Amino acid sequence: QAQLVESGGGSVQAGGSLRLSCVGSERTLSNYVMGWFRQAPGKEREFVAAVGRSFSNTLYTDSVKGRFTVSRTSANTMYLQMNNLKPDETAVYYCCAALIKTVAEMRSPNGMDYWGKGTLVTVAS
Repeated sequence: QAQLVESGGGSVQAGGSLRLSCVGSERTLSNYVMGWFRQAPGKEREFVAAVGRSFSNTLYTDSVKGRFTVSRTSANTMYLQMNNLKPDETAVYYCCAALIKTVAEMRSPNGMDYWGKGTLVTVAS
C-alpha cells in the first residue's frame, strides 16, 4: 500500500499563490497517474488537475487553466502551483493516484487506488 501525504496548504489573500506538494511512500508510483482534487464545505469533491506516467501529459479543469500548474518531478513527487487564487477556491485539496486510469479518466474521483488526507487552502477576499 502506498501512502500519499500532501503539504503546502495555508491561508492566502485573493490573488495570492501557494504551492502544494504530494509525496508518496511505501511503494513506487511510476506506473500510476497522479492528480489533484478539491472539496469545499458542503460540495462534492471536484477534479483540479492530473499528470501522467511520463510526467509530460497534463490535464486541468477549465476554471484553473492558465493559473495552476501541475508537475511531477519523480515517480512519487507531485506539485500543484496555484497562482491568482480566488476565494471560491477555498477547499481541502487532495492528491490521488490511479494505476489503470488514463489522464483523461482522472476527471472522475471513482476508481482511485490511493488518496491523501488532504491539505486545507483558505483564500480570503
